[in-house]
Amino acid sequence: MLERMKALVKEKGICVLATVSDDTPHCSLMAYVADQDCHEIYMVTQRHSRKYENLMKNPNVSLLIDTREEHPGSHLPETKALSVNGTFQKMDDENKRVHVRSRLQERHPHIKELLDHPDAAILCIKVSSFLLLDGLTDAHYEMIE
Repeated sequence: MLERMKALVKEKGICVLATVSDDTPHCSLMAYVADQDCHEIYMVTQRHSRKYENLMKNPNVSLLIDTREEHPGSHLPETKALSVNGTFQKMDDENKRVHVRSRLQERHPHIKELLDHPDAAILCIKVSSFLLLDGLTDAHYEMIE
């Protein structure tokens, strides 16, 4: 089941990032790429954004990756929804940051302006668990070490 979860992460490229600060949640639609093992997921934002400020106060996050666009109308109950829990970590390794930036630009050319912005910050989410809801009732949970 873990391999199915990782395959979904690799196949998709858009997620909803949920952050929280002062008991107030905030959701953002984000383009992302993952490392080979899906233990880390990378995104970009501006340092003065609400999500970044939230991450500085509380590094715990949840991501939602789903297949709803593949199952319109009466097929919506066939949708898979993957919740990814993890923690934000600053990326101090410049070589890694350059590599991730390049991968983000290659996978998501539409975010080039954001990647080039002087206030841009690459986010690294260290994955701690996956919860896959396959349809309405079939749920699978996996911890990541």
